[in-house]
Amino acid sequence: MFVPVSPGNHDRLVGREAETARIAGVVEAMGSGQGAVLEIAGDPGIGKTRLLSVLAELAGRRGVRVARAHAVRGNSTAYQVFREAWPDRLPLGLPAADDETLLRTIRTRLADWAAEAGGGMLLLDDVHLCDPASARLAARLIRTPVPGPLVLALAHQPRRTSAVLLEALDHGARTDTVVRIDPRPLDTVAVAALLRHWRVPEESGAVAYPGPTLRAGTPAGGRTLRDPLDSPVLAEQLRVASGGNPRHLRVLVAGGWEHEHWPYRPGSDTDGLLREAVALTAELDALTPDAATAAHTAAVLGDPFRPEDVAELSGHDLGQTLNALSDLVRADVVRPITSNGRFAFRHPLLRHVAHERAPISVRLAAHQRALRLLADRGASAVQQARHAEHLVGTDAPTAVSLLTRGATEVLPDAPETAVRWLRLALETLPSGDRPTAQRAALMLECSSALSAAGRLEAARSIAHEVLRDRTGLTEDLQLKAYAVRAAAERQLGRFAEAEASVLTALDALPRPLSAAAAELAFEYGMLHLFRGTYRQARTLVREAARGTATGREGDPDTGADSTSVASVRVLSMFGDSYLGDTAAATPALRDNARRVDGLPDSAAARTPELLAMLGCTELFTEEYPAAERHFRRGLALAQAGGPQQMVPHCLLGLSYIDQEAGRLRQAEQWALEAERVARATGADDAISMSKAMRVGAMIWGRSRSEGAEVVALAEESARTAQPGWWAGSAAMQLAMVRLINADAPGCTEALLEGGGGEDLHLFQPNYHPMLLAMLSTAALFIGDSGAARRWARTADSAAGRLGLAVQRAHADRAQAIVHLAGGEHDLAARLFEQAAHGFRRGGRPIHHAWTLVVGAQAAEHAYGSATAAHWLASAVNLADLHGAVRVHEEAVTVQGMLTSGATSRSTTPASPGPGLMAMLTERERQIAALVTAGKRSRDVAEQLFLSKRTVDAHLARIYRKLDVSSRTALTRLLLGGDGIGSE
Repeated sequence: MFVPVSPGNHDRLVGREAETARIAGVVEAMGSGQGAVLEIAGDPGIGKTRLLSVLAELAGRRGVRVARAHAVRGNSTAYQVFREAWPDRLPLGLPAADDETLLRTIRTRLADWAAEAGGGMLLLDDVHLCDPASARLAARLIRTPVPGPLVLALAHQPRRTSAVLLEALDHGARTDTVVRIDPRPLDTVAVAALLRHWRVPEESGAVAYPGPTLRAGTPAGGRTLRDPLDSPVLAEQLRVASGGNPRHLRVLVAGGWEHEHWPYRPGSDTDGLLREAVALTAELDALTPDAATAAHTAAVLGDPFRPEDVAELSGHDLGQTLNALSDLVRADVVRPITSNGRFAFRHPLLRHVAHERAPISVRLAAHQRALRLLADRGASAVQQARHAEHLVGTDAPTAVSLLTRGATEVLPDAPETAVRWLRLALETLPSGDRPTAQRAALMLECSSALSAAGRLEAARSIAHEVLRDRTGLTEDLQLKAYAVRAAAERQLGRFAEAEASVLTALDALPRPLSAAAAELAFEYGMLHLFRGTYRQARTLVREAARGTATGREGDPDTGADSTSVASVRVLSMFGDSYLGDTAAATPALRDNARRVDGLPDSAAARTPELLAMLGCTELFTEEYPAAERHFRRGLALAQAGGPQQMVPHCLLGLSYIDQEAGRLRQAEQWALEAERVARATGADDAISMSKAMRVGAMIWGRSRSEGAEVVALAEESARTAQPGWWAGSAAMQLAMVRLINADAPGCTEALLEGGGGEDLHLFQPNYHPMLLAMLSTAALFIGDSGAARRWARTADSAAGRLGLAVQRAHADRAQAIVHLAGGEHDLAARLFEQAAHGFRRGGRPIHHAWTLVVGAQAAEHAYGSATAAHWLASAVNLADLHGAVRVHEEAVTVQGMLTSGATSRSTTPASPGPGLMAMLTERERQIAALVTAGKRSRDVAEQLFLSKRTVDAHLARIYRKLDVSSRTALTRLLLGGDGIGSE
């Protein structure tokens, strides 16, 4: 549905604010008797005519006379554009030789015409098409402008404009007698705004754009065009595809543009594209027959193309073809690529229109010749398949073979293209109740391609269809079918169904393991990783890894076997790391990273889990820069059109890295994007994990007053997480946020239930020191100092086994908190200092700052108040630098207590647990601090503008929370406490 911009809105053209302001300045100057020559230059569709309309609209509002005309392509009438603009006033019947007389007469009449109404405008559009006489006259008027309030405005395409006009305009721009407006391509913000402006909601849920109405259902390709209001990524993709050209944008959207297929296909709605592309069609229709043939042939070849190839496919000789290409260059349909003697269409969209406008017989014959030409040159299967897809109806056997081979090659880079080609191939094969081995193999390839494209339900359906009747399938095909089905079920978070698929085939695995069997073993291992039970699959995965290690490495260019080798090896290494076996994982990590880094992108993308597993292993072993590099590479492959199923995992990995590095806002953004992608692909388990990852950033980036909101999100994530890896991660985040918000029992419950008991066997061993440290601190909150010491010792032992620096820092901090609670301030201070250094060296600024806050009381006792103040000031600086609002708040609270002397001069034993003040609300903290300073209830009430009754009610709640019964007991307890939460 075309939604026109009303005339009154011309001065608010989207993305043209600067140009509109300059035009308004020209109109405004007319009020003081000033005229101007205004040039609007740019490519077709950039908005020149629309800007002339803005000029006309603004002039009309001031009562200025306006005459307007368009030059006509191919016109032979002298002064055509001037005759159209001013048919009754210009003396155009004078002999052409009397140019001076003609010019003087026209200048005089234009001046009089403008003066009669207080100003006049002569608007000439498409002057690059005007006849020679009009061009000469316009050039004279540019060089010798009409005096008075007359504006001569000319819009043109510089590549097609005559030399006499270009010279006059360039001279005027250099001498400031011409106002030049060169509309630039729209930016992403403008594209998004323009799409919103065009959008018209309909009862059916449609989103209407210029041209056809795009339904919110599924077009022919099975995809939907996401609403750009909700997808700035889509707006940016459309900006790049359209080149920021408003006309191109309209045509692309009308044609059902799909990022996955661009630039090889414009979209799923060819009819809609051609309806909106009338201006482009008009350009092509105006070509000479030879030029049209060359354009149609070049469109078949694709960009860039060589003149000799156009000649061979069209049947014309090279001289005739070169003449035709010269016509196309003059018409700015194609442009030369000067570096290699080739040519390309002005924009890919124009090439697609030329392709669709070619007569079908010409088009098919050209594709057949192009296919033979490419085969003779030994071109890749992908290059040949782009022609074969047009020949399914004329040479099916050849087309099926090429489409199948092309799909295999293109899948890592463009899975949607692989899906389209495989479906085309399947449509040509006979179908029946029982698929043949050939058809079953193609269906499984299609299922894998659909998974890579993020269309998991469709992938699952095809795998189920293959397994519905296994008669006639080879053993390897059956194993592959089970593996493909298991992969789709796993990626959808349906672990029980995935396990059922794997177990059905597991007992029949051949020995030694074949390639298909190794693929099944890989899926078996991945399934148990996500279920948190990898130990059950470890033996089989190691066997598969040993088997691949003795096999050939494969072709490093295509990755035909190298990625299958690498995937099993990386999984085995990943599993060792997941189980905490860093001694086995670390050497394998270096070797696998080297191998994967050596793979070309096309090979690495064949197993999308590869980079994600490598990145996660590096997370577990605290090699964050390497992990970030591999996650970003996996994300870049997907964003370039490669496999999509691991995008949420890469995003979540980046979110975790940014959390730990203190980039809290970016960490939240990664997690939100991961949730969006997970919802789009139906991966419910990744949705819950995305929420948990947001919690990890919000714990520190939100204020104390927002604690309940953060806890609620963490609880929702833990409640909806699938049992296994995701559930464990969600439980860890829930425990952390509960502890920070002084819910020690809730923290303990989350860890013991999520971890499967006190041994925490359901959690990854790599994080055991941190989790045990949290249990220690929670025990102190509750008042169980014996359990706190026991958990802290266990954390210390676990850190020793792992040998990971940051986990060691968590264990040191837990020990420090225990010693602080026991009054051993000197030892506590040394351990806090050691932990802070560990976090700083490990690049964990938030935990570094938090350790300084938690340890400030110990620093005051051991090193003096100046050192404690320095620790807190450093913590505040770090918190402010990284947006850690919660750390800042706690640091300020502790600083206040230290300044008032509420803790530093105490000689009483330390409290049974640090962080007591964190158990109280903000108002309760204020009241408790005043009471411990010796204030009576009435004094507290007056200072806080409360009633004495309200203060006493708060005190009663404080007594219950801290398990004391009097002001004296409260003072004794708090004078030995640190006043902040920990961990």
